[in-house]
Amino acid sequence: MGGRFKADVDQLGQFLKTLEGCVKELNEARTALSHVRADQIGTDELDEACDGFQERWKYGSEQTKKMVDAIGKGVKANKQNYEEVEEALEKTLKAITKKATSGHGGSK
Repeated sequence: MGGRFKADVDQLGQFLKTLEGCVKELNEARTALSHVRADQIGTDELDEACDGFQERWKYGSEQTKKMVDAIGKGVKANKQNYEEVEEALEKTLKAITKKATSGHGGSK
């Protein structure tokens, strides 16, 4: 099974940074547009459409953030689990190697 599945914890860490960056950029874009009021743009219809868009964008970006946060938590937990398994495996292999090379390998 080891040859079929591999996890790169560094890549998982980079993926987390990318997710966090996406949420930050989405919020920055929405914040930048929130300073432009619809009544500054033009006709009543256009103003109303812009207000509606701003509300939908806000709702959509909040929902996206919730989903990205949930994905991020899962990826972070998986990354930690992989790191723990790697550390435990390394510790165990070192102990086995030490025991085998110390002459107490258990052969009788």
